[in-house]
Amino acid sequence: MALSPKLEMRQGQQLVMTPQLQQAIKLLQLTNLELQEFVETQLLENPFLERDERASKPERGDGSVTRDEGDGKSADSELSFDNGHSSQADQSIDSDYDSVDPDASRAEKLETQRADSSLTDWSSAGQRQTGDFSDLDSAANISREKSLHDHLTDQLMLATRDEVERLIGAHLIDMIDEGGYLRADIQEVADRLGISHQDVRRVLTYIQGFEPAGVGARNLQECLKLQLIDRGRFDGEMARFLENLHLLGAADRIGLHRATGLGEPRINQLITEVRSLTPKPGYAFGRDEMQVVIPDVIVTEGDDGGWRVELNTETLPKVLANRQYFARLSTDRKLQENDKTYLSEQMASANWLVKSLDQRARTILKVSSEIIRKQDAFLVQGVRYLRPLNLKAVAEAISMHESTVSRVTANKYIETPRGIFELKYFFTASIAAATGEVTYSAEAVRYRIKELIDAEEPDAILSDDRIVELLKIENIDIARRTVAKYREAMHIPSSVQRRRIKKQAI
Repeated sequence: MALSPKLEMRQGQQLVMTPQLQQAIKLLQLTNLELQEFVETQLLENPFLERDERASKPERGDGSVTRDEGDGKSADSELSFDNGHSSQADQSIDSDYDSVDPDASRAEKLETQRADSSLTDWSSAGQRQTGDFSDLDSAANISREKSLHDHLTDQLMLATRDEVERLIGAHLIDMIDEGGYLRADIQEVADRLGISHQDVRRVLTYIQGFEPAGVGARNLQECLKLQLIDRGRFDGEMARFLENLHLLGAADRIGLHRATGLGEPRINQLITEVRSLTPKPGYAFGRDEMQVVIPDVIVTEGDDGGWRVELNTETLPKVLANRQYFARLSTDRKLQENDKTYLSEQMASANWLVKSLDQRARTILKVSSEIIRKQDAFLVQGVRYLRPLNLKAVAEAISMHESTVSRVTANKYIETPRGIFELKYFFTASIAAATGEVTYSAEAVRYRIKELIDAEEPDAILSDDRIVELLKIENIDIARRTVAKYREAMHIPSSVQRRRIKKQAI
């Protein structure tokens, strides 16, 4: 059979990713600070974009305003609802996001990483397109020293797999200054997160065992002690010496001898050893990269007892598309055809950017409000009451696609009465009930396992199989290997080891 070329027509559907659509999706993933940097670039490049300076402090708004013949339009950036209710969001919040993330497309069912990686470069799509993000963060490609915060966070991820402990650890790491000292009271942290003092102290013990030695200390004496323990040089004599370190600072050698009961030669040895330590271990890491987390969303308690969810308008850029200026320039009869084309493209780009900013604000607010609605128990009772939540549940509740919710929650922070958290922290795994009627948060189950083990008697140590049986009585369906995994993540020994430890204690 001979081969020959031929023409054939086929009909099919596919999602066309225009530069404007790619820009809207990319804007959705940016933090408020990254968005400010991008908008500053657009203000310099586009003659029809200008800042909205008509009000020094707007009441509410997402910062994106379209002006037509002097008239402006802004979007509501606040949502209020009652605790415990699952009512839909305020009707002023636009639920139509199909122009940015159409649910009907099968292509959008790809995992977010693949979708995002395909949007990294569209600057060649048009000669005058202004949606190029290649210069957004040029410093990110330069080799730089890892910050103390990043170094501690990496170690925290390896030290524990318990999500609650990771959340507590992240909160504590955020409070460690550039010198490596923890500037927070443990009881205040426990009260804010709604957990026990022992839970915070346990996680702090993990952090104080991280590199560099001495990190997480609350004062100089504790910092030096941690470094000496790491070197295996901490003993009773050194403990007495550190307790009276203030006498050394006051040059009171006589008082130091009396307080420690040590002779001159030994005192000199201890002084030499202490001087070999680092008073501020955090300075070994980059300090310029440490940044204060600025929340994208703020949650406050309303007068009616509900929660008010609003965007942080202080960090949102406020821009206008100046149509009057465009109309004045485009009617100039001296303009060449290519100049008119350029002006039209710039005006279309300005209008699309303003629309994209408005859609971004509405979508972030809608997603954040639904997360807070579902995690109301966390705000009221604390970290241990995080409910099981995934992207699909939020997406279905607000009629959006899972990929949109994933982009919204990436690198976004929310300020709550219990502190500032990344939106990703509120998504927790679920464990089914024995009856199949309800589900339990994995964190809540971990906490229940810990309670059972803490309450066991020395002569009645619970095995993992027995814990499974007790949890089934409480309607929690969980496998033995899962109990073992959670127990190990909480650094709880096996039943054999616990029995040996408690017998020795007796």
